[in-house]
Amino acid sequence: MNMPFNSIFSWIIKKRIHQIDLFKKYPKEVQNDVFQQLIAHGKNTEWGKKYNFETIQSPQDFADNVPLTNYDTLKPYIDRLLAGEQNLLWDTDSKWFAKSSGTVNSKSKLIPVTKESLQECHYKGGKDLLSLYYNQIPDRKLYKGKHLIIGGSAEINYLSPDSYFGDLSAIILKNMPWWAEIRRTPAKEIALMTKWEEKIEKLAQATIHEDVYILAGVPSWTLVLCNRVLEITGKSNLREVWPNLELFMHGGVSFEPYRAEFKRLIPFDDMHYLETYNASEGFFGIQDDLSNPSLLLMLDYGVYYEFIPMKEFNGIDSTHVIPLKDVVIGENYAIVISTNAGLWRHIIGDTVIFHTTTPYRFTLSGRTKSFINAFGEEVIVENADKAIRKACETHQASIREYTVAPKYMSEGKKGAHEWLIEFINPPAHLHEFAHTVDSQLKILNSDYEAKRESDLSLQAPIVRQMPKGSFDKWLKSKGKLGGQHKIPRLSNDRIILEEILTLSESD
Repeated sequence: MNMPFNSIFSWIIKKRIHQIDLFKKYPKEVQNDVFQQLIAHGKNTEWGKKYNFETIQSPQDFADNVPLTNYDTLKPYIDRLLAGEQNLLWDTDSKWFAKSSGTVNSKSKLIPVTKESLQECHYKGGKDLLSLYYNQIPDRKLYKGKHLIIGGSAEINYLSPDSYFGDLSAIILKNMPWWAEIRRTPAKEIALMTKWEEKIEKLAQATIHEDVYILAGVPSWTLVLCNRVLEITGKSNLREVWPNLELFMHGGVSFEPYRAEFKRLIPFDDMHYLETYNASEGFFGIQDDLSNPSLLLMLDYGVYYEFIPMKEFNGIDSTHVIPLKDVVIGENYAIVISTNAGLWRHIIGDTVIFHTTTPYRFTLSGRTKSFINAFGEEVIVENADKAIRKACETHQASIREYTVAPKYMSEGKKGAHEWLIEFINPPAHLHEFAHTVDSQLKILNSDYEAKRESDLSLQAPIVRQMPKGSFDKWLKSKGKLGGQHKIPRLSNDRIILEEILTLSESD
């Protein structure tokens, strides 16, 4: 059975690589086709009628007539979709909703997932990832072995017998096509578990005797699983458990902080790593070249792209929005998408920098707002501000300044958030203050809560009380003391935090 599978897959791959080469060569024409298809689907919806899609003939008409949106803009429509109404944003049924995190007004976002977006975007991305890998390293036999997919918190919540919401990974798993399901491991009853401490244990126990060729998941959770597999088996590296392991498909957070730890667990030069950019809103990019860390923008997934230069970014009130053909190399852009899930001119909050335009390759450069997403927790400044305010109220403390950065996993140790706080009135017990901050972040942010469960991926925060003047000293060192200059509250790397620590220790 393996030989026909690999032969069929090889034929599919060659056909698909030809299509990818076409959109690399003719990006404007392919994006225009996508645009026309989206308008055709949208014109008879409530949204399309409101914004006169019938009269839209060109991308310029679209930009002139249709406003930019964010989650808060679309939330009234999504709430109605959740209640069972249809034909609001898209002309086929929206019955699945991907749970995403971290908006100002709600703990989690619920993003519509249509049949078209699942088939023509998310699943197409998964197939293309393997196609592009096979194209670079021919004669692979990945279908001889198992594909270990480590999904997120995979709870399915039923709105009605045929309508539900959950993490994108749960929706994908529930609707997995047969060609992917036949080689996936572990069993669905384990993959769909919600208690992560038990789930990691079951994942490890269920897969240590499988012939795993591919790992797929967020780096932080994958490390937790891999370390547990080595603990159970007593092996020194993963190839001793899975001799044919050759590929880790990762996404969700930057891989760079984890690269050394994976090298320790899989110390072989023929282990390969490929990054994807697959969000709840759509599948947007794939690393198509093992020697190049940038991602190929996928142009035929039912997603029409626009971009806002970050130097002119003003949320949904931004006035300078450009099509793909006008982006320039090295500029930082906020992404705007219109999709086959019924998201129209939607700002998803991610920023990118293009490194080539023939074809369009990019790297994710961050978020439109300050954030920490080192472990997939997506903590935003509002979360941190509310948590620390509550801790101050609870412990009769007050602060002058603070900043937070990740403390990365290393040598099997788990990650954490490190808080540097300059107090005006310090709390009586710093560890109790830290516990309140932690508890509040769990309440405010469902992704943080998931990563903190049982200390599996993210340990309790480390809170350091800084000497008076520590932050002013850092601002002064940057020539930014006074005026409107502010301490960055959240950073997704340790550069600022280490600079502040070094300066405070130099006294």
